[in-house]
Amino acid sequence: MKWQGFSCRAPHLPLPHGTAISLAMPHRIRASGLFWLLAAALALAGCAPQVVPLGDAALGYGLDAKAVAEVPRGEAPVPVAPLAEPIPAPDGALLPHRVWRAEGGPPRALLLALHGFNEHGGNFLLDSLGQLTAAGVEVHTYDQRGFGQAPSRGYWPGTETMARDAAAAAAYLKARNPDVPLFLLGESMGAAVALLAETGEAPPPIDGLVLLAPAFWSRGAVGPVGVGVFWALAHSVPALGFPAAAGGISASDNLDALRRNGRDPLVIKITRIDAAWGLLDAMDRATQALPRCCAVPVLILQGAKDAVVPPGVTRAALRRMPPGPRLARYPEGFHLLLRDKVRGTVAADLLAWMADPRAPLPSGADRVGEAWLAAEQ
Repeated sequence: MKWQGFSCRAPHLPLPHGTAISLAMPHRIRASGLFWLLAAALALAGCAPQVVPLGDAALGYGLDAKAVAEVPRGEAPVPVAPLAEPIPAPDGALLPHRVWRAEGGPPRALLLALHGFNEHGGNFLLDSLGQLTAAGVEVHTYDQRGFGQAPSRGYWPGTETMARDAAAAAAYLKARNPDVPLFLLGESMGAAVALLAETGEAPPPIDGLVLLAPAFWSRGAVGPVGVGVFWALAHSVPALGFPAAAGGISASDNLDALRRNGRDPLVIKITRIDAAWGLLDAMDRATQALPRCCAVPVLILQGAKDAVVPPGVTRAALRRMPPGPRLARYPEGFHLLLRDKVRGTVAADLLAWMADPRAPLPSGADRVGEAWLAAEQ
């Protein structure tokens, strides 16, 4: 099936340079009046989202080399940190891996960190790395499939695949450091993936879970009309892209970090809408998994000024969790807490919690979070 010059099998739309879609998509779906698209989308229901799941890491799964080659990649990628030995995924795919060693001797803890949507493992912790490694923490990141330099860049790899990759990466690190505590941190989309890994059938061998500005945005929170329009777009014009910005929403008050992201060729600038549909699936599944969380200590870090995932959505989701997880809330924090101006306080709380998950946080943000979660909306 073809429409206006593109094929459902290998969709291609001429998009302006730099357009992208992000976690802000639910804002746009709910508020931008896209209803006129629904009728056109329903007429194209023969199309379907493209997914490259576990076992299809090269091309495969109905994708041809031309379609993959046309995913915009910006300039030639230049990693911001040297790549270490890649982490093997369960299907043999090799995930680009970076490590920042602890200062002053052997590490007192390992931190495996999962990046957010459209980002990669070499960038998102740069503003807080010095504080973490100076405290004796060895930091590991990898590019999740579909992002950075990982296989199938630009295509959604499937929620189950991402969760299995996270569990496998944790097992890989633990096998090489059996006597060192291992913590799994996820930012935004990465938090959803980390939670799904921890609540899955084969949870990772970790000592604690950190959910940083978690993307727990369910289909119910988006609403039936928004989900319906989103589904129609993903199944009719899967290559469609949208600008990342939505209504002036800013992910951080650290302008230097935002500019760095904008210049980083490994950060995806144009995103297929079916990848955003996959993101919604991951967020929804993570929200549904919250009542099963968790067998290990959990720290949730949330900014009061986070407009990417609205506070009301976050509060409703977190109330689904059983007692036990700690919520730290920062009045001056945005979405990218370890990049925000408040990052020093956030990192200090994270380090204190890793040392003793039961002790009060130095900043008192856990008391703020407890009161906020209990308050009426």
